[in-house]
Amino acid sequence: MSLVLSVDGERWRKHLIETTTALPGSCPSRRATATASATPGSRVAAPGLDEQAETTGTRIEMMAVGTYLELPQVADRYPGDLLVLTPRRPLGAALDVPETLSPRVVHTVSRIADVRDLLERAPDARFVLEQLTSMRRHGMTRRELLEAAKVPGERTLSGLAGVAMHLPLNTASHLGEVTRLINDVVATGLPTRTIFVSHLTRGELAGLRTSYPDFTIRPRIGTDLWLGDRAALKVRATVLDVHAIERGETFGYRGRSMPKGGHIPVVSGGTAHGIGLEAPSGDQSLRSRAATIARSGMDVVGPVRSPFSIDGKQRLFAEPPHMQASMLFLPSGARVPAVGEDIDVRVRFTATTFDRVDVG
Repeated sequence: MSLVLSVDGERWRKHLIETTTALPGSCPSRRATATASATPGSRVAAPGLDEQAETTGTRIEMMAVGTYLELPQVADRYPGDLLVLTPRRPLGAALDVPETLSPRVVHTVSRIADVRDLLERAPDARFVLEQLTSMRRHGMTRRELLEAAKVPGERTLSGLAGVAMHLPLNTASHLGEVTRLINDVVATGLPTRTIFVSHLTRGELAGLRTSYPDFTIRPRIGTDLWLGDRAALKVRATVLDVHAIERGETFGYRGRSMPKGGHIPVVSGGTAHGIGLEAPSGDQSLRSRAATIARSGMDVVGPVRSPFSIDGKQRLFAEPPHMQASMLFLPSGARVPAVGEDIDVRVRFTATTFDRVDVG
């Protein structure tokens, strides 16, 4: 009676090994899988990922997490270093990292003031400097990187683990921008030759390594790693109830009138799981906008297609989903599933929370 993600463990682990082997020096990102707990990567990948990779001679030395609050959850399952992607600020959880965990934490620093604060509080702390990219979210300009190199004064930036670049999506090629940014790093004289990058193709990574053989290029990978083999992942919902309904009868929270007869299956999975909600896709096409308008106007224009499938056919929502359940509509003549039967669900993994994740 739950929304369950089932994982073909053997197939999924094989994909993890193939991906990390093909991308030496990679830093798996827990946040990129699901913003929180939507995918198997966030719940069960940390334990065993390092061991699995070692069987191929590729050791995962570092894993990235989104925030400081995630550190305790991952630290117990993964023995390596933990890179925090959210830039450090001198407040909140960033100041409460347990002393026993501190040696494993690599901070991301994106402002001069935070470089000073971190080195004053913890001179031996390890960190990466985030460089400002065309995404313009966090990061330092070339001038600020030059200033950061002078912050320690007579001391050295002994804890500097590299420079991080978070690149935008939907770009034909990042090579031109990354080349410029690496050249800026060289010009600053920073004592590092390690670059953390995101959203580069394997061809782009190979090109960078050829152009900068004295640099270590470390790709941060998330979606392509955890969700790269979708056939290994299957989502199922349980049929909780089924009601016959005649044309003109009322149903649902809003007492709407059914335009034609059929059945209403009530299935597990609702807004509490992310069903019926959608993360912004960034697609600005007319078709995408029209679909968004249709979904937002469900109460006005009538039923729309749901992510639930019965007998291989996506069924309509009878009304917008609520909390832990959704009401579907089956027209007369369609097979009616039994209570307790599991049906397929197609979800966006990064916007869905499951009641349970089963790894075979």
